[in-house]
Amino acid sequence: MSTANQSLAATAQLAAAAVTRHPRQGRSRESFERMLAATRELMLERASEDFTLQDVSERGSVSIGSIYLRFESKDNLIHAVIAEALTDIGSGEAAMLAEVVGASKSLADFVPRYVERYSSMLADHAPMLRLVMNRASFDPAVSVPGKATAAQTAKASVDAMLRFKDEMPAADPAAKALAAYHIIFATMARHLSLGSTAEGADAAAFGALRVELAEMVLAYLRTSR
Repeated sequence: MSTANQSLAATAQLAAAAVTRHPRQGRSRESFERMLAATRELMLERASEDFTLQDVSERGSVSIGSIYLRFESKDNLIHAVIAEALTDIGSGEAAMLAEVVGASKSLADFVPRYVERYSSMLADHAPMLRLVMNRASFDPAVSVPGKATAAQTAKASVDAMLRFKDEMPAADPAAKALAAYHIIFATMARHLSLGSTAEGADAAAFGALRVELAEMVLAYLRTSR
């Protein structure tokens, strides 16, 4: 199974296991979507899972009974929200990479454009990614699709860089591209406090960091060592 299919399968399994009873009719689907939306809003507003199903009920205008009809527990509801978030992030990353590759004629075009767009996506999703990473640290049901999604992002990014492998003189351009991806992700993840508590990232510093990071990565990919 390809990395992309593994990611999709793991996320789909998380989503399927979360729901006890799937809605069939229009009104039921609307209620179901309100449950998910309310839970996601509460998670992001509080930057934690510190809320109750009663909070979800009030925020989403759904009864407690209807929540338990769809989800056995708060954990299951959170799993459904995370599965939805991982799907959205994966789709967004795929679209971003296709756009960046399509607009780039050389490695010098691609690298700064990729760093800018990818870092912007990470920044946009950082509040949810922190929650997903925190949950994954103790919840195997989330860590499996989380790792699969991360692996797919890495592979897709490396494949995009390798479209310009003729400009990479190293003996193993794939290893070089993978290292470059990890450098980019680790730098941006640290700046955005992914996997830790949020520290207000300075917008001006973030912009300057992206420019310098793109220049460093481009120089690295162009070396023959």
